[in-house]
Amino acid sequence: MRAILICAAAVAFSGAAMATNPACESQATDKSLSGAAKTSFIKKCEKDAMNAATTTCEAQAMEKKLAGAAKTSFTKKCVSDATGGSK
Repeated sequence: MRAILICAAAVAFSGAAMATNPACESQATDKSLSGAAKTSFIKKCEKDAMNAATTTCEAQAMEKKLAGAAKTSFTKKCVSDATGGSK
């Protein structure tokens, strides 16, 4: 039982580490950030990237004259593709 919990924790931790946006990670490395400063920077960078992608994707949905479920689906996929993840 203990081994299963350790494996589950390892998988959860590795998944969280892999969720980092590579562009934000690269910028943090270029700025020589580490620890809490790096974590804070990456969190803000990812939030800013998500907001920019959402704005762009919503504009594209408007251009395509999408509404309702079609707009929601399109925007969700567009943002996911733009940010490189399934957020």
